[in-house]
Amino acid sequence: MVSGKVVNAMTVDVEDYFHVSGFSRYVEQANWEKYECRVEANTRKLLELFDKYDVRATFFVLGWVAERFPNLVREIAKLGHEIACHGYSHKLIYEQTPDEFRRETVKAKTILEDIIQDSVLGYRAASYSIVNSSLWALDILVECGFSYDSSIFPIHHDRYGISNAELFPHKLTTPSGHKLIEFPLSTVRFLATNVPIAGGGYFRLFPYHVTKTGLAHINRRNRPFIFYLHPWEVDPDQPRVAANWKSRFRHYNNLNKCEKRLEKLVSEFTFSTAQHVLSNQGLLDTSSDKLAFVS
Repeated sequence: MVSGKVVNAMTVDVEDYFHVSGFSRYVEQANWEKYECRVEANTRKLLELFDKYDVRATFFVLGWVAERFPNLVREIAKLGHEIACHGYSHKLIYEQTPDEFRRETVKAKTILEDIIQDSVLGYRAASYSIVNSSLWALDILVECGFSYDSSIFPIHHDRYGISNAELFPHKLTTPSGHKLIEFPLSTVRFLATNVPIAGGGYFRLFPYHVTKTGLAHINRRNRPFIFYLHPWEVDPDQPRVAANWKSRFRHYNNLNKCEKRLEKLVSEFTFSTAQHVLSNQGLLDTSSDKLAFVS
């Protein structure tokens, strides 16, 4: 395999096509129930692919989805994958008050833990919306009992990103002085700029060799990368949402190529859960039944 002995993190943000932030101006949450849900079938498509290549992944599940498809969440866990939290409503953190964010996060975490009867240690914000103005959310994650976060994207972007953030898994200090493990989304440095190669729309936009070359570069430095995608990204037949050109381009670009590219990726690199990778990095203790943050 290209990656040698380096184990990387495969992650899935379990949400449906009508949940995405880019469509929030056009699809009101109050109308979500009117849309055809395709997340269950698309997630199972990913589970089949991962099983074929013996990949274990971390599934950051939206609370709204877990509430409606608890058997899917149980199935993911039963297959040996990690269940983590993606919030409840997919509302951007910097559009919430701290109290609203706390309520949403507790609600989503409780739903997931009740379903799998186990602790949920990982969190990822909707659209990576932990930015400089919403770093206060990190303290709430500690308060809610999370051991690690994977919400910080070290890039410039019009909706998210902290361009000067650390690039690899580390322990950060929250604004109130607490410690939390951060697993930032993967980038490579090119012409003094962090180029996003962690997956999602970038995986569909860039030619496959760009992703492969960047990820291999990270592994050659004996560093793990973290990859992400959404179940709707392997569903080129999903219903189309009327939105502006930028949102439509970001969402629909190369959907028909994503599944084959993903299969190529998992055949060429070594993947496991975020928990497993963080344990390998000496950041998370997985030696006992109850996982613990390594101080």
